[in-house]
Order: sequence, then C-alpha cells, then structure tokens
Amino acid sequence: MLCALGGASSSRVLNLCSLSASQANNPNYLAAPLFVSTILNTSIILKHSLRENEQERFAAKRALATKVIVPFNTKDLSMGGHSLFVGQKNFHQAIKDVGNHQDEGKLRRDIEVLELLDKLPSLDPFLLREHLDRKGFKPDGSYFAINGADQERMADYSSAEIRKLTLMVTGKSSDVHDASTARMTKALLSNEVNELLEPLRATLNLDASQFGEGIYSWRGFLYYKWGLQELWPQLIAVLKSVKGLRPRGNATTEEQHYLKNITDTIISGVKNSNRSVRRIIAIYDDAYAGLVEQKNPKQFREFLLTAPSLFAELGEKMGIMSHIVSFWQYRFPAGLYKAPDVEDLMIIFQDFAQSIGRSPE
Repeated sequence: MLCALGGASSSRVLNLCSLSASQANNPNYLAAPLFVSTILNTSIILKHSLRENEQERFAAKRALATKVIVPFNTKDLSMGGHSLFVGQKNFHQAIKDVGNHQDEGKLRRDIEVLELLDKLPSLDPFLLREHLDRKGFKPDGSYFAINGADQERMADYSSAEIRKLTLMVTGKSSDVHDASTARMTKALLSNEVNELLEPLRATLNLDASQFGEGIYSWRGFLYYKWGLQELWPQLIAVLKSVKGLRPRGNATTEEQHYLKNITDTIISGVKNSNRSVRRIIAIYDDAYAGLVEQKNPKQFREFLLTAPSLFAELGEKMGIMSHIVSFWQYRFPAGLYKAPDVEDLMIIFQDFAQSIGRSPE
C-alpha cells in the first residue's frame, strides 16, 4: 500500500515524503516546514475510511480518520512504515514517540497542526493553506502546489477557460488547444509565476507580490470548478444509492424512522453544499467575464486580491461532498457490497450528517 502512495498527492493525500525529496535544495522549504519534527515532515498523511478492526483504536466509533504513515525508509517505501491515527487512544504519546520530539513546546505545536488537519474534510491545497494561515501557521508555498497528475487532468478543462483570455489578448479566433492557450494554461497551473504571465500582471496593475497571490487564487478557482465538474455526476449516483439502501436484518420502527430522517438530512445538506459552492464559483465567473467580455480588469483584479477568503467555505463544502462520494464508493462498490446492519448504517449516516453540520430531527 505504501508504495502505491509514493507518488500520490490529492485532496485525500498529503505526501510529505515525496515533497521532501523534491524540495531538498529549496531554502524556503527548509526554512518554513509544516512540522517541526523532520520525521513527521517526511510522512504521508491521508484521509482514511476506517475498517471495523480499526475502530478499537478510538474511544468512540467514527467513519473517517486522518492517518499518519511514517516510512521506515523514505527512499524505499516497500519496506513499509509506522502508522497512527490523529485522535486515537494515547495519541499525544504516540506522536511524541514516532516524531522523536524532545521539546514539549514543539510537540504541542506539531500536534496542533495535526489536529487542524483532522478537522478538515479534505487535504486540498487551497483549503489547507487558508486554514493554516488563519491559525498562524505559514509553511512554504511548496506544500500547497497542485500535484502533477491533477495538473494534467485539469489541462483540457482549464484550456477552455483560458482560451477566452488568449482570444482577448491576441484578438484571433483559435482552437482550444492552440499554442498560446496551451502555454498560458501551463503557466497558470504551474506552481511558479513565470514571465509568460507578465502581460497579465501589467493589465491588472498588480505588483509582483500581489500578482503571485492573485495567480494562486485564480488557480484555486480553476481547481474547484474542475473538481465540481468531476465530482457532481458521482455525487448524484451516491445520493440515489444512499436513498435506496436498506440495512441487513430487521430494523425497528424507531430505527426505520431515524434512518429515513437522517437520509433526508444528508440529501438536503449535500444539495445546500452544492448551492453554496456554485454561488461562490459564480462570483469568480462574474469577475472573469468582466475581464474577458467587458475588457474591464478592475473587477477581476479586486476579486483576485480578496479570493482567498472564499477558499475556506469553498474547500470545506467541496471536501464534504468528496468525502461522502469517496467513502460510499469505498464501502459500497457497485454490485460487490453486502448491505450493512442497522448499527453500521446509522454510524455511517451520522458521520455524513455531522460532516455537513446537520443532525436528524
């Protein structure tokens, strides 16, 4: 399993092991680590759907946990690693031991970061950066890059968006995959601001620092728009399955009533989350239209400078919906699953309801 995670990084996986190798010669990365412990800073952190035999590691049952895997050898993941869960029994001592913390202050600091990660519904880079920043943690920007695999998957979607801008700049009609659009898309999705974007910086009248933040914001909205397009069809299928699933065995009248109510709560909550995400994305769409259709950069400039404040809600809502989809697909693969008993189904539904901030009436 650990080898499979070696090159992975996504909204469910924070691959610090891979990052430490790629950033070994980056002085900014070395000066501003996510964790004080160099051991934790080479770990792999993931959102993990708990198996039945893992429930005993917690004081109370839960469906999802944040798992920390510390490789025995960061250069050879086939050797395996030591794993623990944030919030498990004896968590503080376990982190102290595995992170080799000698200083209580540094231990508390790393635990605070881990507990913050555990509270987030996903580990997407934009949500992660915003929440860490709000708590006063400012690790190097390399921790918040879109991974290469997602950049490739986003390319076609983002090119359609960027084409509007290149058309405005060049004044020429062209195919989505023309050279200028491709170059602009690659520059925008990469994790550095390069000279290809300089004309845009001048158009928006932003200094280098403001422009760097602005491009990060723009990249974030492209990431979320693409993510919603990918997620929504899967979410519709999962909600249909949630509504139609019946537990194994006989449920009491009270249990049936509870399951009906909590199912309605989950479906209502997901629809509200979707509306919230689309409402926020519409703010971006309106600002971008002002730039490319009305040739008015002022609105888009102001949007870019304030956009990070929207990432917390946007990332949380997207993370919640992604969690429901990924857990359901893992727990109930189409045609292969065995219906859960009433207690298990209630635990799963309670986790979903809690994640969307709702409780059944």
